[in-house]
Amino acid sequence: MRALITGGGGQLASDLRELIEDCVALSRAELDVTDDQALRRAFANVRPEVVFNCAAFHNVEVCETEEDRAFAVNARAVKRLAQLCAESGARLVHYSTNYVFDGCAKAPYGEDDRPNPRSVYAISKLAGEYAAIAYSPGALVVRSAGLYGLHGSASKGGNFVTRMIARAREQGALRMVADQLLTPTFTGDLAVASLAAVAAGAAGVLHLTNSGACSWYEFTRAIMELAGIEVAIEPVATTITRGSPDRPRNGVLARPRADSLGLEPLRHWREALAEYMRRAELLSIA
Repeated sequence: MRALITGGGGQLASDLRELIEDCVALSRAELDVTDDQALRRAFANVRPEVVFNCAAFHNVEVCETEEDRAFAVNARAVKRLAQLCAESGARLVHYSTNYVFDGCAKAPYGEDDRPNPRSVYAISKLAGEYAAIAYSPGALVVRSAGLYGLHGSASKGGNFVTRMIARAREQGALRMVADQLLTPTFTGDLAVASLAAVAAGAAGVLHLTNSGACSWYEFTRAIMELAGIEVAIEPVATTITRGSPDRPRNGVLARPRADSLGLEPLRHWREALAEYMRRAELLSIA
């Protein structure tokens, strides 16, 4: 398949690019997804059979104060992409987030559970999901969580793993929320799972994360153990100050629809983390 990948400079897009032989990955500098004419030119030049939309405005704190930009990137641009896919016969694969849920449930959220977003970021991402499915027949929306990858996240100054390692070495101590649960997901694994879903003809919403679940505190402890860094990590409760975005306490995703399609479950998050840190040369040599 000939693929167009938006947000080509990001960590997931970079992993997809390495797996797809015939693809064009365009970074934000090369393709602004909020520019309608630029999108049309990209479709005309690439003539994709499938479009992986990895472009997103995902700085949760900044989205809260830059609402117009959040909706321009996370919702309106998705509508334009969906329309162009429908016009050209291309398949749209759009990426979303566990943040579309409020996190109040006791059990992990399945694909058919009702979203209840609690921040501008989450609301704009849910709007993007609806736009993808409404304007592009056969579109696939992939929700995932806690992404980290070999190529980092430029907008956040690296991924969570590298940021925590740097902070531990600089500060000698860490504080991390222990009441927000999720499944951290290696983008290398998510890229492989995404292609498997496309090959299976999946459409609608799918949840694809690594297996298992942990808190950000537990994830941080695992990172430090693998890196061989002895540092005090204080578990703290989430506090939401006035004007700050809320985050789901339970952000763990179940995958009944993905399982019903016979898609292979992704490996456990601890195994994926160890593989990532090995490849990133972050593992302790001891």
